[in-house]
Amino acid sequence: MSAHLPLQGKTALVTGVSRRRGIGFAVATKLATLGAHVVIHHHRPHDLDLPWGGDDLDAVRDGIRAHLTEGARFADVSADLRDPTTVPEVLSAAAALTGAVDVLVCNHAKSGDDGSILDMTPERLSAFWEVNTRATMLLTAEFARRRAPVSEEPRRPGDRITGAGPYAEPQGHVFWMTSGQIHGAMRGEVAYAASKAALAGVTATVAAELLELGIVLNTVNPGPVNTGYMDPETTDRSLEDLDAYVASTPFGRVGTPQDPAELIGWLATSAGSWVVGQVLTSDGGFGL
Repeated sequence: MSAHLPLQGKTALVTGVSRRRGIGFAVATKLATLGAHVVIHHHRPHDLDLPWGGDDLDAVRDGIRAHLTEGARFADVSADLRDPTTVPEVLSAAAALTGAVDVLVCNHAKSGDDGSILDMTPERLSAFWEVNTRATMLLTAEFARRRAPVSEEPRRPGDRITGAGPYAEPQGHVFWMTSGQIHGAMRGEVAYAASKAALAGVTATVAAELLELGIVLNTVNPGPVNTGYMDPETTDRSLEDLDAYVASTPFGRVGTPQDPAELIGWLATSAGSWVVGQVLTSDGGFGL
């Protein structure tokens, strides 16, 4: 491992990478430039149901491969994470590339087909929960179990996980993605906001447990990032007055996928590993 390639020899799994304009693609390419072996997960049928549509998966694969450093490997796996039985399969497929997964970025998300509180139904709430919250928690649990001592007894409230610490360096990194609900209202996105708020709310609890195993968890709020939903021809919301509002912000623009990718890339290295259990906002000041 070198300062130039701080993730050399590490294997990263990034979920929800099916569009070149997406945050997942930017994160995967960033980790590749840092030397990591990269495995991506995708579920293209979700994109095809949304206004911004799907992408060419071969172009997605080629785009990530172009950023790999010498000797680094690449693989991809397709799975519908609404089905919990796919979770261990995704982790196993990723681990098969090099023998282990060192970095897990839970970037997958269900979006679209949301509504106000007046529109909520059990089915709509469950659909967002299953993908955004449950799948993230189960992926993290599976990632951690592969590093944990076997225990037959369920842990009681307050019980600690017994790891092999202290650790000279992190034994793994996990990243969750939350949203702007921590800073203000997200009108018409009640189910999405609820599913993401759950992740932000439980970050400290899960991070404390993972740290017993040497695993570092942080949650990232990327703020408003235009992945296609702010383009007039592919938007799913009103863009009235958006240009004037954006022009009034300090940077005069919304985020790009590369903005949160830079933060995650740094946090995944030893240089960023002293940051633990935080819900970090990377939004160019929009939350202010």
